[in-house]
Amino acid sequence: MIALAQSRGLQVRLMGGLAFHARCPDWTARINRSGRDLDLATRTRDRKALAELLVANGYTADKQYNALYGHKQLYFVDVPHERPVDVLVDALEMCHKFSFMHRLDVTETTLPPADLLLSKLQVVKINRKDVLDILALLSEYPFADDDGGGLAISLRRITEFTSSDWGWWRTATGNLDKLVAFLDHDVAVGELEFGRPPRHDARAQVLALRAAIDAAPKSARWKMRARAGDHLGWYQEPEEVGH
Repeated sequence: MIALAQSRGLQVRLMGGLAFHARCPDWTARINRSGRDLDLATRTRDRKALAELLVANGYTADKQYNALYGHKQLYFVDVPHERPVDVLVDALEMCHKFSFMHRLDVTETTLPPADLLLSKLQVVKINRKDVLDILALLSEYPFADDDGGGLAISLRRITEFTSSDWGWWRTATGNLDKLVAFLDHDVAVGELEFGRPPRHDARAQVLALRAAIDAAPKSARWKMRARAGDHLGWYQEPEEVGH
């Protein structure tokens, strides 16, 4: 579908769990997961054409949902395979928000590694699958100042959020602390198996990212919000909407 959209001049990229598998194809633990829904990212100007393309290729639209929320998210179902398809438009907005509309042409097939990482670091109630997705990505990609053509995780992109928004910093660093604890006590045999040694040590990567986030200069707004700390809510509860 992404290749077909690309041939029509549409910018569409994979995000969500399957994007991590696409980025880490040797990660064997991912292969055994069930319930593989599709999460796609696109931009406003391509939203209508992508919706038409999905329907033309056998995907059934949730017309009521799309009429209400289509400006920011579309929902389809591949009925024969019972596979839901979520299409996010311009931005991901859950516990925290980040725009990806200008990041769709950085890499092919998926959002850039830094944006995939942000999509998981923003989850306040992070689960085991989220943790493993992050650790697999960190095991396979180095950090750099920029995206390195999709071959690196851009620290500049990460700190763009964690240095300007204290809430983003609070959630991201809290999750990094959880990753260290997970690696020390909870990771099971085979969960981070690549059929070969990982390219990077996951624990060292987590600690390096935490150090980079903490060392990056913070904005005046960040410093002002930091004074209130956890006494004020720093994230939004994701809206649960039925289909």
